[in-house]
Amino acid sequence: MTFRARHLLGIEHLAPEEIRTVLDLAETYVDLNRRTVKHSDALAGMTQINMFFEASTRTQASFELAGKRLGADVMNMSVAHSSVKKGETLIDTAMTLNAMHPDLLVVRHPASGAVDLLAQKVNCAVLNAGDGRHEHPTQALLDALTIRRAKGRIQRLTVAICGDIAHSRVARSNLILLGKMENRVRLIGPPTLMPSGVGDLGCEVYQDMREGLKDCDVVMMLRLQRERMDGGFIPSEREYYHRFGLDAEKLAFAKEDAIVMHPGPMNRGVEIDGELADDINRSVIQHQVEMGVAVRMACMDLLARNLRAERGARAAGVMV
Repeated sequence: MTFRARHLLGIEHLAPEEIRTVLDLAETYVDLNRRTVKHSDALAGMTQINMFFEASTRTQASFELAGKRLGADVMNMSVAHSSVKKGETLIDTAMTLNAMHPDLLVVRHPASGAVDLLAQKVNCAVLNAGDGRHEHPTQALLDALTIRRAKGRIQRLTVAICGDIAHSRVARSNLILLGKMENRVRLIGPPTLMPSGVGDLGCEVYQDMREGLKDCDVVMMLRLQRERMDGGFIPSEREYYHRFGLDAEKLAFAKEDAIVMHPGPMNRGVEIDGELADDINRSVIQHQVEMGVAVRMACMDLLARNLRAERGARAAGVMV
């Protein structure tokens, strides 16, 4: 299996064959997770620390469940009550964690690049669970697995990413992954929610949902990230839903078998119609949640294999 990474900090540094390796291994974990006994010993004897500087119920729960099903000792570090709140720097936190000898460190942080900085200071494998507006690699990987299972492939599809593109690390990671896998990507949203330099991203840009959704295979909706907004990006939620919220009338412009996605949490009636979100014939939103656990299991398994190999080589006196 081809996967050379020491850390998983973003999609940007993964080759297409490494992405396929993650997805293929995740398929085996989908099967495991559907059994009565859901445990593996892939991480037996290893310690996983989840450190979330930003709250995220579903991502943290998914990583915790993934680690426990792989047999790891899992600790959730409560940052709200930690020394970070008392003024400790991120580097000092990394040094403290390093002294505990963890094997896997899962980090979510509001600042872009913070996870990369931590990875440079610790001796374990680091997984990025979302850093600022930068990346959210496991979300893009679970989205890719969801698409591949629904469509039978993850290449040569037309994918529309709709909504708050500017503030979304999910959009960035998906853009990179879908581009690497040779898909046609369209960005749909108001100009105020498009990132600067959007024309250089190698995708098509639309401000009209009906035009942008025409003949799409996949419709990926995004959450309005109000916590990252510092101004009037939209006139009102009602107006936003009228123009950019996904409903049956707008979805009719996509292909008849187009699937609907959303990374969650959803704002029903703002980004997506509630009935459409629950439509088992079109929506794969719950499948995304299921695939999340399997993909995170695969990522941690692969990083643990590389970590063991690196430690083994050092013990044998081989330069790594």
